[in-house]
Amino acid sequence: MIRLSACIEMLFSEIPEFTDRIPAAAEAGLAAFEFWGYSNKDLQAIAAAKQAAGIEMAALAMEAPRGMLDVGLAEEFTRCTQAATEVASQLDTKVVICTTGWEPSPLPRSEQHTGIVACLKAAAPVAEAAGITLALEPLNILVDHPGYYLTTSAEGFEIIGEVGSPNVKLLYDIYHQQITEGNLIATITANIDKIAHFHAADVPGRHEPGTGEINWTNVLGAIDEAGYEEYVGLEYAPTKATAESLRHIRAVGNQL
Repeated sequence: MIRLSACIEMLFSEIPEFTDRIPAAAEAGLAAFEFWGYSNKDLQAIAAAKQAAGIEMAALAMEAPRGMLDVGLAEEFTRCTQAATEVASQLDTKVVICTTGWEPSPLPRSEQHTGIVACLKAAAPVAEAAGITLALEPLNILVDHPGYYLTTSAEGFEIIGEVGSPNVKLLYDIYHQQITEGNLIATITANIDKIAHFHAADVPGRHEPGTGEINWTNVLGAIDEAGYEEYVGLEYAPTKATAESLRHIRAVGNQL
């Protein structure tokens, strides 16, 4: 059975107090929540709200401003990983999302690829020691993130293989990959052991599943049948109040 997490950066945005979105996610029947960066947040208040709501935290995003597109960034990226694992431990989450960085680099793509591998290899022992999984995220450049380095899941899975750590996997964002490459079910099922986390939104518009072109019953059914037991993070811009949009999602298919 698919377990859902609310990205409270995008969901429940009608609630102005960030920590109040955590009990709202629990009241809406979601099993977990997640968010992006942490330096601008009251982590103690988040931890208290999480405990009071009786809800899990599925993931958070690492803060590594210079990314990992150069082998010379490996030491810095490892320090960023250490800081992120400490926050993850404080909030009792096991997935830290990381991004490659943007590509206005004088280095050729092959060397940037090498830099990503070097950074993740250097940081992997930190993640392993903390019991945290680093989830590398490809993003689309056609609509949302022009200039971002890592766009395809194929290169992402190649990087994961080169790093060779059980604590470095992929974040497969269904929205981004539908825009970039399609072929969702075949790609997911062939690589399910390399995926640490999913994000979900429909195409076009990045709205709630069921508003666009993706067949969510089939995609989520394939994820479930492949034996995935972690969270699918809802990371979409609701077209209506979040609780109402969640009711719409649950009408899409029995996996939800």
